[in-house]
Amino acid sequence: MEHTQHDLPVLVIDLDGTLIRSDMLLESFWCAFARDWRTPLWAAAGLARGRAALKARLATLGSPDPATLPYNDAILALIRDWRDRGGRTALVTAADRHIADAIAAHLRLFDEVHASDGKTNLKGAAKARFLKAHFAEPGFVYAGDSSVDLVVWQVARGAVTVGLSPALRARVDAMHPEATHIDVPGPSLKVTLQAMRPHQWAKNVLVFLPILAAHAFSPLSLAQGGLAFVAFSLVASSVYLLNDLLDLGSDRAHPRKRNRPLASGALPLLRGMTLVPVLLVVGLVTALALPPLFFVVLLGYYALTITYSLWLKRKPIIDICALGSLYTFRVAAGGAAAGLPLSVWLLAFSAFLFFSLAAVKRQAELVDMVNRGIDAAAGRGYRVGDLPVVTQMATAAGFVSVLVLMLYFNQPAVLEQYSYPAVLWGACVILLYWLARMILMAQRGLMDDDPTVFAARDRTSRIAFVLIFAAILGASLP
Repeated sequence: MEHTQHDLPVLVIDLDGTLIRSDMLLESFWCAFARDWRTPLWAAAGLARGRAALKARLATLGSPDPATLPYNDAILALIRDWRDRGGRTALVTAADRHIADAIAAHLRLFDEVHASDGKTNLKGAAKARFLKAHFAEPGFVYAGDSSVDLVVWQVARGAVTVGLSPALRARVDAMHPEATHIDVPGPSLKVTLQAMRPHQWAKNVLVFLPILAAHAFSPLSLAQGGLAFVAFSLVASSVYLLNDLLDLGSDRAHPRKRNRPLASGALPLLRGMTLVPVLLVVGLVTALALPPLFFVVLLGYYALTITYSLWLKRKPIIDICALGSLYTFRVAAGGAAAGLPLSVWLLAFSAFLFFSLAAVKRQAELVDMVNRGIDAAAGRGYRVGDLPVVTQMATAAGFVSVLVLMLYFNQPAVLEQYSYPAVLWGACVILLYWLARMILMAQRGLMDDDPTVFAARDRTSRIAFVLIFAAILGASLP
């Protein structure tokens, strides 16, 4: 593509997959869905009037923030270089006009913007006809990323490809031997696994708590607990992916969450959308090998997580109750998987403990907001002024959970199960210390993740868990 400044053609840039590492139709769908659960119904109505009408409808319901989109740095550099050489640039995309205009206004790199208008879907042959007529002189160089752009490259003076397969590159080279090819790494297995958040599976160890409390350490119960762990992990990963799709905007505004695979564009949205039902189905099929009650509890967990993602997470205090309940669901699922009844004591202890940990999670987020100078959380119902109240809730609920555990250990029926019941008080003291330390770490801004994940990585927390287990084991010795 060697041209003098005087005959330099217009550089035409496609949007989806070229200028940005994402798809604006899917972006606008999830942005709108995060705001209103009825979006799929409105999207279906829009699609009945054509793809261009669908794009226009979704653009009005939810337009992503152009400042946070995952742009392709190589394309941005190409545009700037072209402009520095005196060339003109145009953004021509099948995305809706409102979205294209917003992106162009943010970047300030384009002389013209052309996009779908609600009636015409500016893609493929329609785009080729428009560009051939609109840029008849001095012609244009087109940057695109898919096989549908081949008809555009046929009428262009030059070609820039982004992330094409070798076979498609060869077809472009046949038309334009001097074509420029920009490589884009595809989603690796590592990135896919990262999006599934396997580090969060540590929470699912709670399915073994009923087995531990009932001293039911038979090979069968442990195998049932292991299967429950696998099923819960798969379903939970499905939920994490769905939540990341709904939180694309807020994640991109966060200094750490913006690096998540979906938010950063490392994992295509379509891949993430595909994994959601696949992981859910595999998890539910795995659950069929366990008692029916476990399947019911797992469905209840999934229903609550969907409700939380679409609505409850924006409701202060209710969101903490929902998060705490999701932990308790894991305990209930463990009992259902092994066929063990759950005592009122275990349920009460779980309810207060996990309410405390959920409040610690919100406490850590509020402290982070204070440190970043943000008053209100994006997609949440909290303000920095709520920090003292949230901290008090975390402290009170945590200390009550320790009290419940102490009262439980003092029950005559429980005392009969242990040779040295006095040792159990050591477990209560260690738990009290651990909870107080978690609250202190969150207050100091040292907790940058979910409390359970933080605990799994924290050396002091691991030592505390070992000591608690050792105290319970020591009390059980003959």
